[in-house]
Amino acid sequence: MQKSNGRGSAGLIDPQVSHEEKLAKLAEVAIQVGLHLARGQELVITAPLDTLPLVRQITEQAYRAGASLVTTLFTDEDAMLLRYRYAPDESFDYAAAWLQEGVASAYRSGAARLAISGTNPTLLAKEDPAKVSRANLAFSKASRPALDLITRHEINWTIVPCATPAWASAMFPDEPVETAMARLWDAIFASTRIDSADPAEAWRTHDKHLQARAHLLNTKRFAALQYRGPGTNLRVGLADDHEWLGGGTIAKNGIPCIPNMPTEEVFTTPHKDRVEGTVTSTKPLSYQGALIKDISVRFEKGSIVEARASTGESILQRMLETDDGARRLGEVALVPHSSPISQSGLLFLNTLFDENAASHIALGQAYSTCIRNGDSLDAEQLAQKGANTSLIHVDWMIGSDQIDVDGLKADGTSEPLMRRGEWV
Repeated sequence: MQKSNGRGSAGLIDPQVSHEEKLAKLAEVAIQVGLHLARGQELVITAPLDTLPLVRQITEQAYRAGASLVTTLFTDEDAMLLRYRYAPDESFDYAAAWLQEGVASAYRSGAARLAISGTNPTLLAKEDPAKVSRANLAFSKASRPALDLITRHEINWTIVPCATPAWASAMFPDEPVETAMARLWDAIFASTRIDSADPAEAWRTHDKHLQARAHLLNTKRFAALQYRGPGTNLRVGLADDHEWLGGGTIAKNGIPCIPNMPTEEVFTTPHKDRVEGTVTSTKPLSYQGALIKDISVRFEKGSIVEARASTGESILQRMLETDDGARRLGEVALVPHSSPISQSGLLFLNTLFDENAASHIALGQAYSTCIRNGDSLDAEQLAQKGANTSLIHVDWMIGSDQIDVDGLKADGTSEPLMRRGEWV
């Protein structure tokens, strides 16, 4: 298949365009292409405080598109740290379930969801890992009703990035914060196609390429994928009646959306009981405010039975202990090593970006939309197809220019899919 250069036919944007104009264009693309917000629809935004300029731009674009109401829930990272400094121990087993139920209620009533990604990746690195894990577990339980609606694509939703001083400084620790912010914004505008003369058209072209790749894989009906490379010899069985997706999708409310901006992946649901072998991460995982490096795990009958990491191993182990499904796969995704994010050479310390730099797997919750007619199946029926259930969904990268991937048919025959990280 011919590869896209990521620009569509629109060319590059005028270099004289100001940062404010690019920010407005990012907001416009988020609402019109990523979310495809419908006239009269409510919008719920979640965002760190430092993303306020983009929040206001998105709010303006949402009302211009006919939103009935825009509500933003901000995260104050400094206030979060105060909890770890002064809150009683029992606080870390509590989450505002009433708030999360309110969010879920908004989604059930038809509201769209837009999350802005830009948190400090090292915020909780120096905090007690046990307290961090307990707080995240409590939040995962409280937010499960809303998460279920998102993973089933009941509503149109999208995630877009925003540079923040803490994130930029974590990525470029040797640069002054102003320089770090400029470099991060440049990378964001490039990866979200905002530096194209017509970003919306560039996204439509890119989406067609991803949709075509997913369609091709769906015609193959592979039973499993085989990964081989340094530290990796992994066979991932695919769920019965699995469907590959890529780029945009149509939510159950009938509205098309592109859930992740940027996105370079095609992905599907693995079978929770049919994963065997070993796999080693190719990029660090930023999780709970800390970096987990050099992850190496071994699967038996779908479940991780051994797990190690050179850094952050205790955090990895706590993640795996979240629930029974945390040791099993909920997603498998293929991304070429030549993706624009990979070729940038940057480690973003942010899953929205890093998962689009390399093929990856996700521990935890599966997407029902990656099962044929999955949205009409109940939890027991999805489990019978092989879909995993968990409170977590954590992506980590296993692809590189040294990884080969084969598709395996049910009769045992194989077909090369990727060689040295590139599509065959």
